[in-house]
Amino acid sequence: MPKQKSHSANVTKKKKQPSKKRSKSASAAKVEVDILSPAAMQNAYYISHDAADCLNFRGFGWSGSTKKKGKKGKKGKKK
Repeated sequence: MPKQKSHSANVTKKKKQPSKKRSKSASAAKVEVDILSPAAMQNAYYISHDAADCLNFRGFGWSGSTKKKGKKGKKGKKK
């Protein structure tokens, strides 16, 4: 009796299609953004905790500042 192949063995592999590259003119059309515009200032107001945080978000951070550390998970204590 011949061996029967399982259904999963008949799955065909899909060939990857080449990715479409964007033209240089499409990527060069970046718009200059005013970080002091009313919309940007409102966004900074809602996402920043203080002036230093706002400057850091805008790319004006400094190397001597303290880095935020992630919260450590609390381990459950057994009594």
